[in-house]
Amino acid sequence: MTNHQINYVEFPARDLSVTKQFFIDAFEWQFEDYGPDYIAFKKQGIEGGFFRAEQASSTDNGAALVVLFAVNLEATQQRVEEAGGKICKAIFEFPGGRRFHFIEPSGNELAVWSDE
Repeated sequence: MTNHQINYVEFPARDLSVTKQFFIDAFEWQFEDYGPDYIAFKKQGIEGGFFRAEQASSTDNGAALVVLFAVNLEATQQRVEEAGGKICKAIFEFPGGRRFHFIEPSGNELAVWSDE
């Protein structure tokens, strides 16, 4: 393994149980609980977790944007909405693909892209 690669990301979350259920429903992620204030996910391209906090990650506040990949962008957007996510940027095209941005229940902004 090369040194200095990004291998873990952490997000704030106001409500860990709601955030956890959202990612299970929308993306079929699996979590491990580490006490009442932290949950971790693995095998999602990068490992990471959510810690209990009132803040949220948003590009409007200068935060880095974490972007997930999906083969079927429309089906993924529907799952995000059904799981309780709010679309903050509708599907748009960019060189190399299309993507949308969403806000998960604890207020963090993420995006999903597809090359189709």
